[in-house]
Amino acid sequence: MNETLWTDVDEYFVGLLLPSDSALEETLTRSAAANLPPISVAPNQGKLLELLARMQGARRILEIGTLGGYSTIWLARALPSDGSLVTLELEPLHAEVARKNIDRAGLGALVDIRVGPATTSLQELIDGDAEPFDFIFIDADKEGYPKYLELSLRLSRPGTVIVADNVVRDGEIANSTSTDERVQGVRAFLEMAVANDRIEGTAIQTVGNKGYDGFALLFVTR
Repeated sequence: MNETLWTDVDEYFVGLLLPSDSALEETLTRSAAANLPPISVAPNQGKLLELLARMQGARRILEIGTLGGYSTIWLARALPSDGSLVTLELEPLHAEVARKNIDRAGLGALVDIRVGPATTSLQELIDGDAEPFDFIFIDADKEGYPKYLELSLRLSRPGTVIVADNVVRDGEIANSTSTDERVQGVRAFLEMAVANDRIEGTAIQTVGNKGYDGFALLFVTR
């Protein structure tokens, strides 16, 4: 088993299950042209996010980590016409690229991009008595995951679904002595989720053209 095989399988699944999509493909092309890091979710992972949000019946979605708007587009497509998505991005350049990509995809009216540190934007939502979100996707700096979970729970309701990406870290997540702050951030996030009596959840390992990683899936019970 190796990454070449994982990539071949991903390409088979994407080719079979996901038809060509110019809006998404152009989003990746424009993001690369703007020198954004190539760390967007894979197409089949994007479709999974869309399906999870649709299954959940989400009308309000929160995304922490916009990058070029690729996952934002997948998530926004799950919304009804009167739904809304708030996405938080630290870097102004990333937000600018994302806005153009989202507008070109015809989803601009549904998406509110907020620029600045995610903890600041989350606190502003809390202070502004924002309506709870139905679905939350966390895909930003891993060191911040524990704080993002803490603040996201204050913006959740019973039934909110939280998905956190990149929690396996090439298997390093199992290494309690890792000196990688990203690994320790994710470990603290998972331990917080286990300790919180409002949360039930699990984590899944994945392989594919993005390598060896995985995601956590949390359900807010009350």
